[in-house]
Amino acid sequence: MPHASPAAPRIARFGVFEVNLGAGELRKSGTRISLQEQPFQLLVLLLERAPDVISREEITKKLWGPDVFVDFDKSLNTAVNKVREALGDSATNPKYVETLAKRGYRFIGHVEWSSVPAPKPDPDKYPPRTVTRGLFELIQIMYLIFYVEALFHLREIDRVADAFLPGWASFTIVAATIVTAGVGIPLRCYLLSAAAFDYELLGEKFQQLFLFMLILDELWGIAPFLMAQKIGFGAAFAATCGLLYVPFSERTLITMAYPKARLSPGAALG
Repeated sequence: MPHASPAAPRIARFGVFEVNLGAGELRKSGTRISLQEQPFQLLVLLLERAPDVISREEITKKLWGPDVFVDFDKSLNTAVNKVREALGDSATNPKYVETLAKRGYRFIGHVEWSSVPAPKPDPDKYPPRTVTRGLFELIQIMYLIFYVEALFHLREIDRVADAFLPGWASFTIVAATIVTAGVGIPLRCYLLSAAAFDYELLGEKFQQLFLFMLILDELWGIAPFLMAQKIGFGAAFAATCGLLYVPFSERTLITMAYPKARLSPGAALG
């Protein structure tokens, strides 16, 4: 007997109820009804196989699998009772879920299936890619200028750092400037050229590099304090706050320019 559901159903309707498989929701007259995961999966299984009878053994395999050790009889009975409670059904006079002794369960209500329409792309959701890529390129140029200027003024950096830090700390700042600028210049050149030529994998590559770039950029974010004597503490603090946000703005621009890329767990910080 053919099943009531099509090949890829998304919403099942019966009576005043609606089950959205994609959202994992059960609704009654539009109002969401709370139903735990196992009872919900049981309801979906019964709906997809309606009006066929499903044995208790098959249900337990579908819901818990072979590697789960529980009291299957008790757990299944609990799940069935939860489904009936949510549907306002009863075992003695079933309207939806029927028990067949020594055979299993089946859904006896009339089920209608429909698909959730795919959301249409919103052309106004993101600004033009040329704008987002252009802003991203400007940020890379900004960092390149930072690196080059810092390398050209190492003596000045050493003098400023030595004025309020012990000798070893001053040397550490100069060394860190050389190392991070040496790493940052090729990195920024890569990102700049990739954005300029619209490299289709830039979104994926960026999210792989994001955690490293975040650490690098946060270190450079405190650079304005080296100029605090000239520009004042307030201005240095404001500039640092802005620079600390820049890597997150880069991530936002990349997400808008390359929306198919997905951030990795490491890139999801912030």
